[in-house]
Amino acid sequence: MAATVPPMASRDPILRSLRRHEVPAWWRDAKLGIFVHWTPASVPGFAPVADDVTAMVQSGDPRAMGWSPYTEWYENSLRFPDSPVAEHHRATYGDKPYREFAAEWEAGLASWDPDEWARTFAAAGARYVVLVTKHHDGYCLWPSDVPNPRRPGWHCARDVVGELGEAVRAQGLRFGVYYSGGLDWTFEDRPLGAMSDVIAAIPRGAYPDYAAAHLRELIARYRPSVLWNDIAWPSEGKHLWPLLTEYYAAVPDGVVNDRWMPWNPLAGAMRFGAARSVVDRGARRQAQKNAGLIPPEPPFCDVRTPEYVSFPTIQRKPWECVRGMDHSFGYNAASGPDDFLTRRDLLWSFADMVSKNGNLLLNVGPRGVDAQIPDEQRLRLQWLGGWLGAHDAAIRATRPWVRPGDTTVEGTGVRYTARDEDVFAIVERAGAVFTFSDLVSTPTTRASLVTGAEVPWTATADGLRIEAASVGMVGDGPLAFRFRDVTATSG
Repeated sequence: MAATVPPMASRDPILRSLRRHEVPAWWRDAKLGIFVHWTPASVPGFAPVADDVTAMVQSGDPRAMGWSPYTEWYENSLRFPDSPVAEHHRATYGDKPYREFAAEWEAGLASWDPDEWARTFAAAGARYVVLVTKHHDGYCLWPSDVPNPRRPGWHCARDVVGELGEAVRAQGLRFGVYYSGGLDWTFEDRPLGAMSDVIAAIPRGAYPDYAAAHLRELIARYRPSVLWNDIAWPSEGKHLWPLLTEYYAAVPDGVVNDRWMPWNPLAGAMRFGAARSVVDRGARRQAQKNAGLIPPEPPFCDVRTPEYVSFPTIQRKPWECVRGMDHSFGYNAASGPDDFLTRRDLLWSFADMVSKNGNLLLNVGPRGVDAQIPDEQRLRLQWLGGWLGAHDAAIRATRPWVRPGDTTVEGTGVRYTARDEDVFAIVERAGAVFTFSDLVSTPTTRASLVTGAEVPWTATADGLRIEAASVGMVGDGPLAFRFRDVTATSG
């Protein structure tokens, strides 16, 4: 979210070396990860459930982010006196300062069982877990030795990061850390309403060294398999690239996301009206186009991270969609049944992402008062685990086919994945007949359910046709077929 890349960046030898890093196979094979947002804001656990911020951004309202549906932005929303969060806070907590929620959050740790969380994530089919170790409120979930000069002691006494990392790895999963490098409201507490406010609020002064010290501490203590930064990075590229080089030296098969746009002097122009207008117009265009967030690509990253939105086509660069199960990442007590993903939408969107070279990093937002994962979220993790149990072969360790897919001749959604000589067709729902216009048979073509049973097929002028009813194919889709020795239609 910081400004444009300095033109000489590509001549930096350290940056050139970073660009030779390859995304490791473990990440590309994983397909499903779990994000965990669990901050002091999950104690009040409130945000407006209607996605008012999108409409406000589209209209150019300079207060838009104060109406965010993200509960982890609670402290920022409090700074807008007429926001839903501020009204809720006054009615529920009076004039209680946000920082007092930290003690309640820590008290809730008495009920926390990190091993049970890790078993739940593994049962869902996840292969990696990324924990928010410090969000924008600046509160650290580990007993850091790096003192916060603005709010002393603003960290957890218990090593939540270490305990969850140990539990996750015991289940055979990879463990990663999220760190908010671009925002820290203990250093810069201006109200953030527009995207230009966010860029202007990237702290300077002592903060870049503070953030770098945190990052080095996280790397040294926890050896995270994923280093996931948010918003931007507060120092110039000449300081950031050596830091990422240190990370790969410690974790050679690590993964770095795309929200590391290094600070440059153009970010300071956000104090002026003309520059602010350019940024805010761009944010409005993106909101009008896809109602999600696609971060600008920095000079270096391993993977892209669109937020609450998927790419429409196969992407050459690996990516992961990051999203909550409802409208928020942090726990929102105001979310009702209609605010959560349905089973079909969750599973079909997951298949769609995988077909386009993407992963799903699905968020879990535990309650702050008792450290429990809400039932609505557990149910969706169970949906994923149950579906992957039968369809794992069509998802795990696959790569995109020659095209992602569209619909069958009969109008059912279809997405393709591939591994070695197999092509998998994932259909959106069960049906009696499926004709795949993208597939051309050969003399040795074979077709089966992904679970193993052979399926009769015929070659037609419209494509490869399967009589699914003949094998008793039932269920609340998506469902998958495996094909061997097929080719793609031209065009």
